[in-house]
Amino acid sequence: MSAVTAQEETPLLGGDVTDGVVRVGDTVRRPTRPSTPSVHAFLRHLEAAGFDGAPRVLGLDAQGREILTYVDGESATAPLTDCAVTDESLAALAALLRRFHDASASFVPPPGAVWEAGSNDDADPEVIGHCDITLDNVIFRDGLPAALIDFDMARPTTRLFDVVTTLRHWAPIADPLDLEPLRRDLAVGPRLRLFCDAYGLASRERRGLLDLARLRFGRSYDSMRVKAATTGGGWARMWAGGAGERIRRARAWLETHQDELHAHLI
Repeated sequence: MSAVTAQEETPLLGGDVTDGVVRVGDTVRRPTRPSTPSVHAFLRHLEAAGFDGAPRVLGLDAQGREILTYVDGESATAPLTDCAVTDESLAALAALLRRFHDASASFVPPPGAVWEAGSNDDADPEVIGHCDITLDNVIFRDGLPAALIDFDMARPTTRLFDVVTTLRHWAPIADPLDLEPLRRDLAVGPRLRLFCDAYGLASRERRGLLDLARLRFGRSYDSMRVKAATTGGGWARMWAGGAGERIRRARAWLETHQDELHAHLI
């Protein structure tokens, strides 16, 4: 593919970590990293498995950037719209995540596969999880979640860990102090139950969900602090912007409300 001129590139903003992401026509160009070959193998597997909720890999351009298909739709970035917080959207996201995990389960990583480091479960991996299903990384069409983007943090994990990471942002499991007005008064307990029902999460996993969430908060705090100090870039910006304090507040809020939330789950 021929080199792309700067005039043809439109910067894509909204992500926290990866700089230099641009749109060129119907494609997205992103800087590569050591995990890129593994992520590409995984995305190609998802395509072969018939999962339509992820970008497709088109190769590398003349500048050595990865080329992915541009996924049409709108992400749930600020300012939030009503559709991002409805029960219907939450159930649709759970169903999308379940389809993603089911497609992922048959993936065999290539020899020597490299994945981005991050917090994780102690249990043996079951799937390659997305591990970063934030509001930015879900694409809506016709008012409902239709696709996942930004697979940079994908790595071997458990289904439950990926569910917990998703619910962190979408239930949300967070101190209301750190939420937009539209999400501040959501009924978190019923939303946890709704998501688990729509995903089809087993009773055993539901019983351990909140304990794993507490574990994840501690490990996420440590992981982000290390990446801010060693990797810098977007990680350092998030840390300087109070990410660590938000994680600590979210864990404290969970500990205060855990019994109430657990009652909804079981």
